[in-house]
Amino acid sequence: MLILHTPRNNLTKEINCVTDYLQESESQLPQVKRQEKKDLLYGVPVSIKDSINCKGHDSTLGLAKRLNQPAAEDGVVVQVLKRQGALPFVKTNVPQSLLSYDCSNLIFGQTVNPLDHTKTPGGSSGGEGALISSGGSILGIGTDVGGSLRIPAAFCGICSLKATGGRLSKKGMVSSIPGQKSAVVGIGPMARDVDSLALCMRALLCDDMFRLDPTVLPVPFNEEVFSSSRPLRVGYYDTDSFTMPGPSMRRAVLETKQLLENAGHTVLITIIHLCVLRPNKLSVLFSFSKGEPEDPNIKQLLLLCKAPGWLRSLLSWVVKPIEYCREFIAEWRKLDLDVMLCPVVGPAFQIGFPGKLSVAASYTILYNYLDFPAGVVPVTTVTKEDEEELKTYRGHYNDWWDKVFVKAIRGGVGLPVAVQCVALPWQEELCLRFMKEVETLTQRKQRNL
Repeated sequence: MLILHTPRNNLTKEINCVTDYLQESESQLPQVKRQEKKDLLYGVPVSIKDSINCKGHDSTLGLAKRLNQPAAEDGVVVQVLKRQGALPFVKTNVPQSLLSYDCSNLIFGQTVNPLDHTKTPGGSSGGEGALISSGGSILGIGTDVGGSLRIPAAFCGICSLKATGGRLSKKGMVSSIPGQKSAVVGIGPMARDVDSLALCMRALLCDDMFRLDPTVLPVPFNEEVFSSSRPLRVGYYDTDSFTMPGPSMRRAVLETKQLLENAGHTVLITIIHLCVLRPNKLSVLFSFSKGEPEDPNIKQLLLLCKAPGWLRSLLSWVVKPIEYCREFIAEWRKLDLDVMLCPVVGPAFQIGFPGKLSVAASYTILYNYLDFPAGVVPVTTVTKEDEEELKTYRGHYNDWWDKVFVKAIRGGVGLPVAVQCVALPWQEELCLRFMKEVETLTQRKQRNL
């Protein structure tokens, strides 16, 4: 039975996360029931991010000029989901242009965090995060170009996985910056637990996907890696030396590190240097959204887009990414690491603040530059002690960004805080195995409290 029957029932009126109801899911349901073979996602309702094509429906990216332009066919991921018995049933809200980790646009309005309506659910897969967190969907598909799967999952207290760029098909996914290659777009699932993410990846990595999109490497899900119980060598860091983590972010990493050590894993501290989005790429976004009324929540980003060319070039030089990938992998190999544990920004920001704090995405965008699979798992909640410690937070630089960060996360007692789990490219199964270990150890700890 489908969970939502209209795009505007009580749940979506409360949090405003659904943009379109896929009516055809109702006719698909009897067809699924008649199938003799019960596929991996038999009868599972799946929500789809706005920017992924569903036949006969708009992929707006929150832009008015993309209204009334229904997709001619389903994206490959949607096609494979259906062939695996799933029932795509709604599309979900995004920020205007996708390049924000808030979730607001001038077509559908502001999506709010179901855990606290004064907070954002994150973005750009924010509608997905809000819907799944509130129980309106059990599995969703989103995209990630700088944390767009991981930040909403962290803010809403659920799990997500950003796959390596070429592991899942992106055919039928609409990009807000066509041709942008610096930060690799990943696609992946969102759910309330890691097993659901693994089930989705298991279903998607099949012959249907490899046939429908020959550019996808034909590598099926590796069950042996995911189900392994051998001890892991885990690298970890609690700061990227650019955005100082809030008290709860740092505590989440250190407590998880301790749980892993207690369980017999080897955990090694590592040092990470920052890699950030090159501002000269933003001029493409300005062209893409030219003529659109501007959502106030991305005003500062658009001001940077409109900066003179010489200023964008200067900023690009100042924040130019170091040649990361080879050095990063070489250091990883030198330490003989299996996986990495690190922060993800949180807890959920006050609505409107992500547009003022693009720098806080530094923890997630690094793994788009490197094109590593990365996922998030909720491990704790903000305590009164965290909130008290926030009063003396000065950040690494005690500058405007650090002061705004405090305002953004203030008032978060009780909200979820997650950690980020990372593996080398093409090792989604190992990443999921690590995420499952973190989830299991966290749940065991919570049961014993």
